[in-house]
Amino acid sequence: MKLSAKMDITEVNHLLAQRYGRREWYPHRDPLSVLIGTILSQNTSDVNSKRAFASLTNTFKSWEAIAVAEPEKIEQAIRCGGLSRIKAVRIKAILQMILKMRGSLDLTFLAGLPLPEAKAWLRSLPGVGPKTAGCVLLFSLGRPVLPVDTHVYRIAKRLKLIGDKVSVEEAHEILERMLPPEDIYQFHLNMIEHGRQVCRARHPRCAECVLNKGCPSRQ
Repeated sequence: MKLSAKMDITEVNHLLAQRYGRREWYPHRDPLSVLIGTILSQNTSDVNSKRAFASLTNTFKSWEAIAVAEPEKIEQAIRCGGLSRIKAVRIKAILQMILKMRGSLDLTFLAGLPLPEAKAWLRSLPGVGPKTAGCVLLFSLGRPVLPVDTHVYRIAKRLKLIGDKVSVEEAHEILERMLPPEDIYQFHLNMIEHGRQVCRARHPRCAECVLNKGCPSRQ
């Protein structure tokens, strides 16, 4: 493939798929579990967030039990995940708001809402931004929403897919519109993998990068 000085997102997606493989979507967990798991993943490692999720679900018998639990007990259950006090309060508030709005904690109704409405509904919950909403819709329900984490944002800026002044919030909609819906899941996962392995925040491994020849920021 002949690369231009600046690659478009289709070329990026193609080359990353060659390097890291094609990704076929599968339902990761139910929407509420993905929502709470994403909250627990904020500002911590995957290992710690998974431990916190397992501890939380082993400590309480149901999400309804967590909704009425004392924040201190939730905090104790998720302490291994970091920022436990903040996350405990947030999780309890989210569960209580869902119960108030819906009468149950079943979020599968989001699959039937128009995509803008589903995003807006999730973002009305305490502490839920575009990335968390995107994770719920993409990973649980297979909807074509692109979560932009720190890896996706960094690489997109280095490749000049988005401008230097574009905010993280703006990047979600801009990048999502660039991709065919069927490519969003693969693009998201492969960008994260590339950010972890090669296009790191510090000391990027440009010499080994499959995007090197078309990257305006290559070193």
